[in-house]
Amino acid sequence: MSAPLPLQGRTAIVTGAGRGLGRAEALELARLGAHVVVNDHGRPGRDGTGEASAAPAEDTAAAIRAAGGGATAHAGDVGSFEQARELVELALDVGGSLDILVNNAGILRDRMLFSMTEDEWDSVVRVHLKGHFNTLRFAAAYWRDKAKATGRPVYGRVVNTSSEAFLVGSAGQPNYAAAKGGIVGLTTSTAAALRKYGVTVNAICPRARTRMTEDLFGEAKPAASGRAEETGTLDPLAPEHVSPLVGYLASPAAAGVSGQLFIVHGGTVAVVERPRIAARFTTAKDAFGIEELDELLTPYFAERPLDETYAATGVWEAPGERG
Repeated sequence: MSAPLPLQGRTAIVTGAGRGLGRAEALELARLGAHVVVNDHGRPGRDGTGEASAAPAEDTAAAIRAAGGGATAHAGDVGSFEQARELVELALDVGGSLDILVNNAGILRDRMLFSMTEDEWDSVVRVHLKGHFNTLRFAAAYWRDKAKATGRPVYGRVVNTSSEAFLVGSAGQPNYAAAKGGIVGLTTSTAAALRKYGVTVNAICPRARTRMTEDLFGEAKPAASGRAEETGTLDPLAPEHVSPLVGYLASPAAAGVSGQLFIVHGGTVAVVERPRIAARFTTAKDAFGIEELDELLTPYFAERPLDETYAATGVWEAPGERG
């Protein structure tokens, strides 16, 4: 008799799973045995009404079912507080529980800060940062209530999606970098809040070639696109390099992994270390004045390279293709 799949009997939500990273993640969780609620906002209807189509979410759900897995499509907008509530309620209805939440949904509205419109800022922060909050809000309440009712820890796994854009200070993406940095803060805060209930919360910074990033990464060479078993070579930026880490973080094996940030791409998984204090200055008086700060800080920064800032540009030095 074959061993049970690690996520057998579990229910998972993956947002933005109609295409790209989310689709690969949903397929991986289903392969590991989970029933996946596939969320994607969809695209405007062809009748010109502007109504969202369930096609992307349903396409992924259909692919999961065709492979023998279980899946349910959801065409809601996670940037909406009420639609995020409905998404969590759907998972509870179809699966009887919610065990795994993968927040992946996102959009890009790249522009330099001095040219960015208010809507370009608001829309990116809404989908990425607020979208993560919305689903987490209802999932966290469910897990807390369940833990209190049973008197013991629950099975809860959260994987949030950040980006190296916040680490390196991507100049043409102030909205995206800010939202992705906020997601890391939300991750560490939520990990601390839910630890006593048995829930783990982690974030990943994936490098992947998807429809959203095709302008950044370009198209894969035909011989290097798709799964290895189909072409013999897996694109280093294929989403399939990312989904196994998501599967691992969603599994029982990762019960001791929480509050962590990972960079993942092309056969590499890097654990990002927390910031450390580089220098500390203490006043010789009751309080600092500008003159004393000038005496201490100006010489310090005069000897420090101009490009040595809080931005973690060194992450690009890791093996793999830059993104």
